[in-house]
Amino acid sequence: MPSEDSSLPAESWRWPETTWRGHVDAVRAGQRLVPNRWPGDARVAVALSFDSDHETIPLRDGETSPGRLAQGEYGARVGAARILNLLAHYGVPTTFFMPAVAALLHPEEARAYTQDGHELAVHGWIHERNMLLGRADERELTARALDTLTTLTGQRPVGIRTPSWDFSESTLAIMLELGFAYDSSLMADDEPYEILAGGRPTGLVEIPVDWIRDDAPYFTMDRYGSVRPYSRPRDVGEIWRDEFDAAYRDGGVFQLTLHPHVIGHRSRLVVLRELLDHITAHHDVWFATHAQLADAARGVLHGSTTARTVPSEHTP
Repeated sequence: MPSEDSSLPAESWRWPETTWRGHVDAVRAGQRLVPNRWPGDARVAVALSFDSDHETIPLRDGETSPGRLAQGEYGARVGAARILNLLAHYGVPTTFFMPAVAALLHPEEARAYTQDGHELAVHGWIHERNMLLGRADERELTARALDTLTTLTGQRPVGIRTPSWDFSESTLAIMLELGFAYDSSLMADDEPYEILAGGRPTGLVEIPVDWIRDDAPYFTMDRYGSVRPYSRPRDVGEIWRDEFDAAYRDGGVFQLTLHPHVIGHRSRLVVLRELLDHITAHHDVWFATHAQLADAARGVLHGSTTARTVPSEHTP
């Protein structure tokens, strides 16, 4: 009996193989890029990141109430400073992905990231939904964001994370056209890999993310919707410690995505501090920005370093 589910793509079950295979192969994971040993002879690479979205989430959706904007302002007013102080205490470099509008609202914060030795990377113009944009608009906003961060800090970003981790049909081509060295928006692996376009290598390094290693799904609150915090911070900390421990055993990468307006609250920052205590108790850890990690991964791609065979499963 034919399906009447209107949520399904129009007659996708009728697609010939060339159609569904074409969609799958458009953007695909290629060679895994894990060197036999990380810089400093480290066993594991740790790449922390913070998406400094601030007020851009409500602004993107045309929400201008002081209440919604204040939730984002917390990240700039309180969270970012706490995070920078914590990172300085541990001597850990990290990557901040920042929408250009957030950087224009808080230019001193954007400059503080790079002045403290961290990386500042592109995260859209106003955290726009690129899936709703045409190619010309998406390219214009991405290029404008790139130019804005360059002007504010004097350093041209080399990496990008798409807003909401979305990829349109044009996103990859725009990244390549604008000369980005890496992306951090896709989820096809635990470890860095080369992105393929239509089965062809692009040279673009992907540093994959995942909702498991993101604070927002655990702690986000929407008063008028169904989104509610459902996890105790220390329960989330346990998940992240387990993710790190598995990466350490495999000799791979532990990547984490956080948000100043989410993790920056007192009871949640405790979890990040405890996680850093746990990680730094291991002597053979390489803390890297996403750009540094991409450079190390690219060494495998270019044959200057030997690739490690990372198991897909491990025995505890």
